[in-house]
Amino acid sequence: MAITLKADQRQNLKQSVTRELRLEGNVPSVVYGKDKEPITVAVNSIELLKTVRDEGKNAIISLDIDGKDTVDVMLHDYQVDPIKDELIHADFYIVNMSEEMDVEVPVRLEGEAAGSKEGGVVQQPLYEVAVRAKPANIPEEIVVDISELTIGDSVMVGDLKESRNYEITEDENTTVVSVTPPQEMPEEETETDPDAEPEVINQKSDDEEEEEKSE
Repeated sequence: MAITLKADQRQNLKQSVTRELRLEGNVPSVVYGKDKEPITVAVNSIELLKTVRDEGKNAIISLDIDGKDTVDVMLHDYQVDPIKDELIHADFYIVNMSEEMDVEVPVRLEGEAAGSKEGGVVQQPLYEVAVRAKPANIPEEIVVDISELTIGDSVMVGDLKESRNYEITEDENTTVVSVTPPQEMPEEETETDPDAEPEVINQKSDDEEEEEKSE
């Protein structure tokens, strides 16, 4: 079920007006799609962030645009002010609910690996997996249970269970997670006494020095 989000059309695209929108807590946005004319809108920043946080980045959003028909969209891209850490722009892509699309779905690990209790290190090189599905069937996340993994074990993309509602298109030989042996600590170097006098090579004894003086 799509989450409804209200949007206001933007007719005036002047920079001063756009700046004012942001000050009011709105995000200037563009709505576009295949064979669709782009529509410039503004959405409430807090509502958009709440929707993505609660429903995931692949959530289907029913965008209620004033003066237009409601359209089903996905958040395709967004920009954040690196200094203020605030949303400054968003792109919404109009989706066809009857057509499959390719997306990246987050991978979440569940449980504690048996190998980690023996000192093994859990490594996750893949945090998102490529999936093809109709918009309504896109999973929010793919969960991988790692509780049975021991040292030396790994889970590949080919090991993931596919639903009949979506297809995993990632290379099946890609490693999702592995448990590696514990790293050996390097041997500590022998500590030296900083106050000790350095050894002098070929140092003569006191008796030898006396003999030289008497000659």
